Amino acid sequence: MNIVCIGGGPAGLYFGLLMKLANPRNNVTVIERNRPYDTFGWGVVFSDATLENLKIADPVSAEQISAAFNHWDDIEIHFKGRSVRSSGHGFIGIGRKKLLNILQARCEQVGVQLVFETDVSDDIQVASAYDADLVIASDGLNSRVRTRYADTFKPDIDVRQCRFVWLGTKKTFDAFTFAFVQTEHGWFQAHAYQFEPGMSTFIVETRNETWKASGLENMSQEEGIAYCEKLFAPWLDGNPLISNAGHMRGSSIWIQFPRVVCDTWVRDQALPDGRHVPVVLMGDAAHTAHFSIGSGTKLALEDAIELHRSMQAYPEDLAAGLQHYQDVRSVEVLKIQNAARNSTEWFENVARYAEFEPEQFAYSLLTRSQRISHENLRVRDDKWLQGYEQWLSVRSGVDHPQGRPLPPMLTPFQLRSITLKNRIVVSPMAMYSCVDGVPGDFHLVHLGSRAMGGAGLVMVEMTCVSPEGRITPGCPGLWNDAQMQAFKRIVDFVHQNTDARIGIQLGHAGRKGSTRVGWEGGDMPLAEGNWPIISASALPYFEGVSQVPQAMTREQMDEVREQFVQAARRAAHAGFDWLELHCAHGYLLSSFISPLTNTRNDEYGGTLDNRLRYPLEVFGAIRQVWPETLPISVRISAHDWVEGGITADDAVQIACRLRDAGVDLVDCSSGQVSADQQPVYGRMYQTPFSDRVRNEAHIPTMAVGAIFEADHVNSIIASGRADLCAIARPHLADPSWTLRESARIGCTDIAWPQQYLPAKRQLETNFERAAADAQAGGK
Repeated sequence: MNIVCIGGGPAGLYFGLLMKLANPRNNVTVIERNRPYDTFGWGVVFSDATLENLKIADPVSAEQISAAFNHWDDIEIHFKGRSVRSSGHGFIGIGRKKLLNILQARCEQVGVQLVFETDVSDDIQVASAYDADLVIASDGLNSRVRTRYADTFKPDIDVRQCRFVWLGTKKTFDAFTFAFVQTEHGWFQAHAYQFEPGMSTFIVETRNETWKASGLENMSQEEGIAYCEKLFAPWLDGNPLISNAGHMRGSSIWIQFPRVVCDTWVRDQALPDGRHVPVVLMGDAAHTAHFSIGSGTKLALEDAIELHRSMQAYPEDLAAGLQHYQDVRSVEVLKIQNAARNSTEWFENVARYAEFEPEQFAYSLLTRSQRISHENLRVRDDKWLQGYEQWLSVRSGVDHPQGRPLPPMLTPFQLRSITLKNRIVVSPMAMYSCVDGVPGDFHLVHLGSRAMGGAGLVMVEMTCVSPEGRITPGCPGLWNDAQMQAFKRIVDFVHQNTDARIGIQLGHAGRKGSTRVGWEGGDMPLAEGNWPIISASALPYFEGVSQVPQAMTREQMDEVREQFVQAARRAAHAGFDWLELHCAHGYLLSSFISPLTNTRNDEYGGTLDNRLRYPLEVFGAIRQVWPETLPISVRISAHDWVEGGITADDAVQIACRLRDAGVDLVDCSSGQVSADQQPVYGRMYQTPFSDRVRNEAHIPTMAVGAIFEADHVNSIIASGRADLCAIARPHLADPSWTLRESARIGCTDIAWPQQYLPAKRQLETNFERAAADAQAGGK
């Protein structure tokens, strides 16, 4: 094959090298705009896993790269005058110039043609000149090829909120070091690591508005560097910061990171002679990942390895090989980009975590990408993690001076007079199993068994305040005393037989009422027997299918508010410990909050404050009749997942209004407001909303959504992203989820119902054996 790589960075060089090694008859040309052995940049970072991939792909260059690497295991975090150090993280750093020089020399050794000082402006001309069978566009972040064929590649470029400058220093760091400095204008942070003897990379980063407010925008390059030297003097030990940006203007050395995602990476290009040549994106031309999670160089090299593998797997079908490369590699890159997005947003929002103590701040930083979990930290540095668990236990009011401390999920939590024994909540889940709103034996067994299963709080599904407020004919209600007595039977069982607390969620279905039970077609109207429905505005859920609700009148608003008050009174008489007001998922109160469902032109529509007016009115009314010593939480849809709907920014504002009104906790769900929603699902996918609400609105939160392992809960609680975790589907599959997960992670210090104690030790032993077998199998 005749192969031309446009761009002589790591992607182009390494792919050229691998293709030449695969078949010496391949004619491979790498075209680079810079001079021979003249490159820029400081150090780049790999993981140990990437180095192993290089050793497999080309042992010769891998040995040379290994010899030049600086390796470290520790991360050190400096915050609020304290230093926190954690080990076991396994990073390696090398100078970018050194790496490229090694790859250039290795390419020349095997016969790859390197063409320097050539700036390619026309890929078609180059493909024709070299009679190319394959063109690799590895021309970097500002790829001309990607821009030229944007209609094919469909790049999505998101310019992020921070400015950063890439500097160097002769101060050497024995750990990957993060240093945080608060100024009158905002936070600055440094990412520093040694990449060769006597030289370290030193990246300074801050939000764009802080960069402008501090005057850096108008400073010369020398003045900006001096400003950074003064900020980070405690960590530089008198060493200057060095720039290799040449004669760029002062503000030009400060970059905003662009996150690049391309819809496709391969284009079939017609040449003037009638041939068709595939043009393939690699490295930064195809994708970028923020430097805070790892080097783009790592991704570029792994692109080259996978493209080489894919082409070898399909030697007779180039198109199939290129498609395989894109299919395989895009999935892996997307995972890394998702983690990088989480990491990017963490560093963009340091102020969100500024009130954390250094211990929790460090934990939050270490787990920011969600790729490192609680138990993964234990594998890396068990001593540090146990120390942190001990610190967290003490802060939660539990001290374990000897033995293993409680995992975060089993620490107690208090609101008003109610203390939950742990952070696990059985989420309110619709069962559609009541008759005339009365819970029967099913609910006694369903809720009672989950209370016996170890959770700290068991929530009853949305319980409706009127017959017309039901979602389905099978939903529970609390509009009469018969329903109250039936609930009292369940509450009494929980209190008499367990140490769990039990709460009730009150709501009104609004425009999503008068529908079928879930297993007969959720959200679809009843085939017969429908009742009139109401909402903030006369907008149906499914256009042309659902009933059209009546827009509520003031008289109806008064009537429904009183129904909530009476239901709250009955909940208190039934003995519930906790009350939650349902203002999410497109039900009645939610329909007032979202602009998608509220088009009113009176004082209850328009601005967010107006849209919140009625839900806050209902909350205020039930707060007056609900016992002062007992908490009230509110569930919100923190994102509508529809353009023009509620966003996370709005959720913070909503939570602030709820907090000021006296709400004790915000339960952060999302979606189900509009049938047009396009949620982005994934593990713990709604937890970022809880994180923002908790740490920006400064109110306790409950996280919910795809949380299904103890490791998830421990990570969320320990990092301060939520105070409680609501577990739904896992509790349907296993009423004793909390007991089982505790045994699985090796925590034996948890109370079981005395009737079930014989099973406790056997379950713990089974998990111990499984862990021992897994460890033995991995050796």
